[in-house]
Amino acid sequence: MNSSSPRPDGAAAPAPTPSAVASRPDPAAPDPAGVPHPVPPSPEVAAAEAAGGGAGGARGRFVSVALVIGGIVSLQFGSSVAVLLFPRAGALGVVTLRLVVASLVLLIACRPKLRGYGRGDWATVVGFGIALAGMNSLFYQAIDRIPLGAAVTLEFLGPLILSVATSRRLLSVVWAMLALGGVVLLGREGFDGLNLAGAACALAAGGFWAAYILLSARAGQRFPQADGLALAMTVAALLSLPLGIATAGRALLDPVTLGLGAAVALMSSVLPYTLELLALRKLPASGFAVMMSLEPAAAATAGLLVLHQALGWAEIVAIGLVVVASVGAVRSAGDPHG
Repeated sequence: MNSSSPRPDGAAAPAPTPSAVASRPDPAAPDPAGVPHPVPPSPEVAAAEAAGGGAGGARGRFVSVALVIGGIVSLQFGSSVAVLLFPRAGALGVVTLRLVVASLVLLIACRPKLRGYGRGDWATVVGFGIALAGMNSLFYQAIDRIPLGAAVTLEFLGPLILSVATSRRLLSVVWAMLALGGVVLLGREGFDGLNLAGAACALAAGGFWAAYILLSARAGQRFPQADGLALAMTVAALLSLPLGIATAGRALLDPVTLGLGAAVALMSSVLPYTLELLALRKLPASGFAVMMSLEPAAAATAGLLVLHQALGWAEIVAIGLVVVASVGAVRSAGDPHG
């Protein structure tokens, strides 16, 4: 097992010593006002930035925004592919394929070391894995019972509440309310005659989504590169595996199902979660949470291009609202007078 993980340029990043790991600050620790601090970059990220000449605050924020948007687009187009798998393996079967393949890819790519971490670091990995398994399993259960627009809208309430709770600026509340208006408008067609179990699954998935935002920020600060994500994805895969086997059985071994499952894993787990984890090293939790309001807009676009689902005027207006809210949230997050 290697003691270092590869950087994007192929060079080896130095592994943190046990004392360095133990002395890293807790990103979730609140200040006297009770508001979590933005997550600082890990020593590896700081060293890489210093080697590259550094980046200004504005440049760093825009890079993080680009990472988040890239993850959102990949996730929603991966979800479109997942829809094709539901008749073959069921919702839990698709989740299992997605998480197992994603964990294997990340373990091979990252080769995370297992020594040198404390009890708090491993608790973060386990909690992160539970959040990943719960968020994905419950959301797929939701869209198996209720329309996608309604499910995304209900799920978004989790990060929306997090956005308001972790920001002490009035303007952040305004952006959050604007985003809420957009996602409600986007999902308005799907609120008639909701299945209660599906709605409950979507709401619970939103709670796990909020936990994912906080725990992925903590993992990104405690572990180098994407090592924390690789370990947490392995935990999530192990948790989902018994349910997937029980519900899908031999269907999980079908070559076509395996191929589509691998594509879903890469597009919906490996790429977006890695990009978001890197972005959370620069963005505060509140700004990241409101940026997630782009999810329903990206889902509508993917539905149009992949599943040929037409957009009406209400959906177009909704996309505009969430884009404005997301841009405003990022700009106000970087404005000390906002």
